[in-house]
Amino acid sequence: MKKILIVEDDLDINKLLQKLLEKENYEVVTAFSGTEGELQVTFNRFDLMICDLALPGMSGEELIEKVREKNVFQENIFPIIALTAKGALDDKVNVLELGADDYMTKPFEPRELLARIKVHLRRTDAGLAENKAERAEEMKCLVFRDIRLDPEAMMVTVNDQQLELTAHEFAIMKIMMESPKKVFSKEQLYESVWKNGYYGEDNTISVHISNIRKKIEKIATDEYITTVWGIGYRLNL
Repeated sequence: MKKILIVEDDLDINKLLQKLLEKENYEVVTAFSGTEGELQVTFNRFDLMICDLALPGMSGEELIEKVREKNVFQENIFPIIALTAKGALDDKVNVLELGADDYMTKPFEPRELLARIKVHLRRTDAGLAENKAERAEEMKCLVFRDIRLDPEAMMVTVNDQQLELTAHEFAIMKIMMESPKKVFSKEQLYESVWKNGYYGEDNTISVHISNIRKKIEKIATDEYITTVWGIGYRLNL
């Protein structure tokens, strides 16, 4: 059941919207001021918000802006439909730029509002499905010859025997296995794993590659990481 927040100080309109949405089997939470709306968003997750602009305590514009700020940190990004009595183009553009996804001018047609809600929820669902698919793709195991790397379990095995790698060693292996034909310079590996600038005299990567090789050699005799002299390292195809 989708959860919708209504922020509207007009009691009659608030009740009308609540009745309309509950009839469509949405779970509805109501607020009658901007500050109350902010409180609801802080402590609850919603699938969509309908927000009047002329609110007591905190204007609808301020609420929309604050909600979008919270979205950045809480990753609970949901559509916002603004209700406004202002019909000027500048007012509509302003509310969209603040973070609203849509707006309707009062008085509005309930059937049109319902249609817009359904469109936004479908788009959100499609986006979530796409994100989940991308996440699933990212979490797929990487396989190179007899090495298997599981990103979710943070585990690497060679010939079905587990390698006891440090976090940095694991990160190096993951980067190289994602592009098995690529030659990686020390600088590329260092900046990808440590997220810092690389200084040429630093032998951190050499030490970590050496440790990875030694751990693999305890399980398998084949060479899995080769040195490309003057450039860096790549997996041994």
